[in-house]
Amino acid sequence: MTLTKAKIAETIQDQIGLPMEKSVELLETLLEIMKKSLEEGDDVLISGFGKFCVKQKSERKGRNPATGDDLILPPRKIVSFKCSSVLRNRIDKQ
Repeated sequence: MTLTKAKIAETIQDQIGLPMEKSVELLETLLEIMKKSLEEGDDVLISGFGKFCVKQKSERKGRNPATGDDLILPPRKIVSFKCSSVLRNRIDKQ
């Protein structure tokens, strides 16, 4: 099952006791801080969870799947995630 923003906000409401409106606001604020940081090229490190990094991908050769034509894909930035050893160990226990 996929964990959604709505489910996270509901869990915040249940565990902390905030009203749903405040729980959603808290979650949206947190996500906005993370997005802004990544936009600026900064990494987001959450101890015990993992690290979100912005990486630069260089120009590369690609292929149009519909026509089979070769093309050059432009450079772009991607976000990658590396989980912490704490999270990895918790996942491995299952």
